[in-house]
Amino acid sequence: MRSERWRLMLIGSALLGVAGCASSEEWDTWKSHPTHFASGSHMGFSMRNRADGKARVTRQDIAAARDEGWWGRPITVGQEQILER
Repeated sequence: MRSERWRLMLIGSALLGVAGCASSEEWDTWKSHPTHFASGSHMGFSMRNRADGKARVTRQDIAAARDEGWWGRPITVGQEQILER
């Protein structure tokens, strides 16, 4: 009985873990790139702009994204929201 309960908890945990995985579009993006981030500046930008909804984008970020070919879910901001630093 104990091993059955343990097994059910393990399977349930695994199913919950799978439910939180990336979408098929996100998996396709991941599969098409050898690393998670294009560069250190890409990683820094992504860590700075988590899912809280308040993006901090500089002109340097925009230039680096273009020059380094960043990938992933785009963050869009209005021209007036781009920071000078």
